[in-house]
Amino acid sequence: MANDPVTDPTQASATDPLVVFTPSGKRGRFPVGTPVLTAARQLGVDLDSVCGGRGICSKCQITPSYGEFSKHGVSVSDDALSEWNKVEQRYKDKRGLIDGRRLGCQATVQGDVVIDVPPESQVHRQVVRKRAEAREVTMNPSTRLYYVEVEEPDMHKPTGDMERLIEALDSQWGLKGVQTDLHILQCLQPALRKGNWKVTVAVHLGDASQSPKIMHIWPGYYEGSVYGLAVDLGSTTIAAHLCDLKTGQVVASSGIMNPQIRFGEDLMSRVSYSMMNKGGDQEMTAAVREGMNALFTQIAAEAEIDKALIVDAVFVCNPVMHHLFLGIDPFELGQAPFALATSNALSLRAIELNLNIHPAARVYLLPCIAGHVGADAAAVALSEAPDKSEDLVLVVDVGTNAEILLGNKEKVLACSSPTGPAFEGAQISSGQRAAPGAIERVEINPETKEPRFRVIGSDVWSDEEGFAQSIATTGITGICGSGIIEAIAEMRMAGVLDASGLIGSAEQTGTARCIQDGRTNAYMLWEGSAEGGPTITVTNPDIRAIQMAKAALYSGARLLMDKFGVEKVDRVVLAGAFGAHISAKHAMVLGMIPDCELDKVTSAGNAAGTGARIALLNLEARGEIEETVRNIEKIETAVEPRFQEHFVNASAIPNSAEPFPILGTVVTLPQVNFNSGGGDAAEDGGRRRRRRRG
Repeated sequence: MANDPVTDPTQASATDPLVVFTPSGKRGRFPVGTPVLTAARQLGVDLDSVCGGRGICSKCQITPSYGEFSKHGVSVSDDALSEWNKVEQRYKDKRGLIDGRRLGCQATVQGDVVIDVPPESQVHRQVVRKRAEAREVTMNPSTRLYYVEVEEPDMHKPTGDMERLIEALDSQWGLKGVQTDLHILQCLQPALRKGNWKVTVAVHLGDASQSPKIMHIWPGYYEGSVYGLAVDLGSTTIAAHLCDLKTGQVVASSGIMNPQIRFGEDLMSRVSYSMMNKGGDQEMTAAVREGMNALFTQIAAEAEIDKALIVDAVFVCNPVMHHLFLGIDPFELGQAPFALATSNALSLRAIELNLNIHPAARVYLLPCIAGHVGADAAAVALSEAPDKSEDLVLVVDVGTNAEILLGNKEKVLACSSPTGPAFEGAQISSGQRAAPGAIERVEINPETKEPRFRVIGSDVWSDEEGFAQSIATTGITGICGSGIIEAIAEMRMAGVLDASGLIGSAEQTGTARCIQDGRTNAYMLWEGSAEGGPTITVTNPDIRAIQMAKAALYSGARLLMDKFGVEKVDRVVLAGAFGAHISAKHAMVLGMIPDCELDKVTSAGNAAGTGARIALLNLEARGEIEETVRNIEKIETAVEPRFQEHFVNASAIPNSAEPFPILGTVVTLPQVNFNSGGGDAAEDGGRRRRRRRG
């Protein structure tokens, strides 16, 4: 670990403990005894504190993680932080502190450690941009309200109150075979008598394997509603939409970071953690359920409803998240043949998953398509319906693990591609999650090479009047995924980046914004050090990280095209929270997606979340997607020999083998090659040429 940054050479050495912060990925070495809050501040980690480190405000809460972390190259022992102290105990006694949490101002570094900064401890909390898309859905929910008049008890007809309620549901509503649980029996008689033998009941209609069941009971006529949750459980974020099951309206949407990030940013890191740490899978299961419950509490508070009124939930997730959420060790998903414990849809009860909603609430998980193509891809298929398309559509759900669908009415193919977290701003030198202050849009003048940009939280461009005032509260803190995509594409179009991914020097490009960065060059987007802010650059390692991510994405799409026997697609749909914020032109310049007419590249927003919402509000849609998934042909990229060939070609910007003729009618990419030491034309489409030494 000798190459890890030393934050202050006068205080730390390469033998001092390594501190890794998640979700930012920032790391550094610090002397034993350094407070975690101090380490966070020196690294520029977004950790809040307003009391000056006296243990009063509790804003600096952190969660240390212990065990083997192959992703970060560290082994964290139980004594990696100082012992629990009196200040922390006093705070916990007075205000409460979640088990496992520490105060960053009190805990000091004693050894190598991985530290998670939870969302509530972040000054600039992430903007979880998985919003609910406007979509008309045919209402046919699994749980409905029924008002009934129940026959009063009679000495000559000795049947119980429940039996007469069930008989009323049959005679007045045609509901056959209705059952109930103990909690309804416990409140049934008071409700019947208070309502003068008239009650409203919420009944889950059941399915092929389960009978209808009474979920809740109110005396008299209940004018309110019951609710359901459509949950998109992603590797990086968890987004939930709270829906009124009477009207279908989305009454609240909210999201949080997936707390499993502290165990690894990508899926294979989490599988590795469970392999290397006994009980690691159970840790991650507990973490994601805890995060889920915090989200449900938050969203119910926003909607001002009782969580006990949430009686139904639909979940979509990738296979690793699927297994960890269910409490299944994902070991088999980490090695060929990537066997799922089950690929079928599941109908469970919330209590089985320790979810803090209605105790009898039902939980439906959409089916998985294959070992690395999960229920989230199934939800995208339900939302975007490629199997009903007349033309050939490529649907790409862009995320830490990209799910890709290609098809039409003839057939649908699917695969997943491990893009990693670079698109989320991770592994990028100035990268960060999408939060106020993050650069999200970039333009570079091809003549002057000067940039202008916009940050999240402001609608004003950096070269426009009023920009400074518009960012007064947020500042400029870094660059998020959509920003780095646009920055690199703009650099390519402006001629400061060549097709192979090399940034030119100041002499080669004619701009002082290209600065020396070790043995390579970097492009300076923003110099904020004079005002105490960060210097934001795009470096060659940043370019490499994005090249690897976009090459994986393109290769998956190209492999499906090979299997379909086509050289082009009719249209492209970008799905996912990140996909909704990508410019079609910049994505194509980068070579993320196949060559296509720009007006045929559209965004579906959070299509997985939309699919979950459709399945929540329409019982028939559940059967429909189960049938669709059975007919989707799954392609496993890991065993396809051409995947690597496509990956190598797609590492160039936009591609070293594919001509991209349609893109060529929209933009002209400068033919520069900075590998040869000059600005001469590159005739090989992006392959590097080395001078022979003789």
